[in-house]
Amino acid sequence: MSKMIFVNLPVRHLAASIRFYEALGGTVNPQFSDERAASIMLSDTIFVMLLTHDRYAEFTKRPIGDARSESQMLIALNADSREAVDAAIEVTARAGGKADPNPAQEHGFMYGRSVEDPDGYVWEVFWMDMAAMDQAPAEA
Repeated sequence: MSKMIFVNLPVRHLAASIRFYEALGGTVNPQFSDERAASIMLSDTIFVMLLTHDRYAEFTKRPIGDARSESQMLIALNADSREAVDAAIEVTARAGGKADPNPAQEHGFMYGRSVEDPDGYVWEVFWMDMAAMDQAPAEA
């Protein structure tokens, strides 16, 4: 069985977050969604669980941080081409995201941009030319 990843995120406005993650290419799985949570499938092995603050608080005693003011993590998602990276940023920005909160990354064999979701979580969308990467010199 392939490894799966479940990214659990506390969100302020569930409907706004669902719109953003659908624009990122996700599909709502109604089996694990209700008025306090939405399961978003980004692939067969990558899921984002959007949880209202009260639902999220059922899983931890730690306070919920503010991703808009503190960096907690960067989540990277691959794309099929440079053009697909740009398209993903454009469509998610129109769906309530903030395009390019961090500088674009251009490394020849790899290209990436970032988008901030409605709650401030930053997603990096990147393309990598695997054949060229094998030829790239190691960075010191």
